Amino acid sequence: MATYVLPRALVVLALAGTVATAAAVPAASAAPRAGSHHSTQSTQSAHSATQDALDAIVRGGTPGALARADQAGEVWSGTSGVADLRTGRPRLPQDRFRIGSLTKTFVATVLLQVAAEPEYGLSIDDTVDKWLPGLVRGNDNDGRRITLRQLLQHASGLYDYIDDPEFRAKYTGTAFFTHRYDGATPEELVRIGLAHRPGFAPGQGWDYSNTNYILAGMVIEKATGNSYASEVERRIIRPLGLRGTTVPGNSSSVPGPHGRHYSKLSVDGPAARAYDVTDFNPSVSGASGEMISTTRDLNVFIRALLRGKLLPPAQQKEMFTGRDLGDGRTYGLGIRSQTLKACGVTVWGHSSHIPGSLTRTAATADGAHVLTLNRNSDWGDPDLEQAAVEAEFCR
Repeated sequence: MATYVLPRALVVLALAGTVATAAAVPAASAAPRAGSHHSTQSTQSAHSATQDALDAIVRGGTPGALARADQAGEVWSGTSGVADLRTGRPRLPQDRFRIGSLTKTFVATVLLQVAAEPEYGLSIDDTVDKWLPGLVRGNDNDGRRITLRQLLQHASGLYDYIDDPEFRAKYTGTAFFTHRYDGATPEELVRIGLAHRPGFAPGQGWDYSNTNYILAGMVIEKATGNSYASEVERRIIRPLGLRGTTVPGNSSSVPGPHGRHYSKLSVDGPAARAYDVTDFNPSVSGASGEMISTTRDLNVFIRALLRGKLLPPAQQKEMFTGRDLGDGRTYGLGIRSQTLKACGVTVWGHSSHIPGSLTRTAATADGAHVLTLNRNSDWGDPDLEQAAVEAEFCR
């Protein structure tokens, strides 16, 4: 692995650039294949199955799909469909998009970096209560029994605030347009989660909960004296040169080049319409999912992480020690692994689902082969996304 550079020495919902209306957007037509970019003819041929998988995603109803693969010094970018249903503008390799829960991988990396730096006196086996005294209480929730490691690995048992019926009702159906700019503080989101009983005792199960990462962001701020967003920028975004990556906070627009983000607002059935949900306040996702990025930046980040450039060996081992979830899947600390059934290759990364955007990043354990794909919708057959990953890594 590459040598870890001490960060001090370097010293995971939807946004847009124009105001979206509450009107439904027109249905997608059979959008043309946009093809590959920044690659030789031989590289394009090597990724033809991945391009076919992107086209299949669009045929399945997603307005547009975008992917980038980095391997052996070569870059392949593929697009299909459109970024904007009204103008027909195609998706572009440099497009920015909401990355939802891929934010969690950034947050886990920062918290592990803090744990590696003695001046903070933080261990991932500390209790939540040590850093946020008295915050996690009530309804059998107790921060004195939950560790930071359990937050990062979704083993705390804490209820996922996103599943709260009242919270969910605000962003389902056309109610979204009433509440899209409401926003929320981390404390408010934690209170929503704590209004429910835990699903299991700390460490006695596994269940994905966004509440865990809201708390992790709060711990970063308590330990460092800076917001989690500023620490992500200082420790990861600036050192790696991730020029298309931002932590928007309360900003309701996506900066720089970007396509529109489309959602059916959790309404099922063939009559469900797609709406432009690009604009909204992503603080309701916070440290669990508010970031914006590009396929290039996500590939650079995941590759650096896998190659040991962001964490020292002890913390690297902690992050990639996965909890077995069955079916060839594990969950480490803010990162997943999956053994692909089509070829037996194991890939590491994360996936995300946020209004108007679905993203998946996957990489071989040595970081030599990395893929990020995004669709500008939050519906569609997940098997099509999986097919794209298998097409890329099983060729």
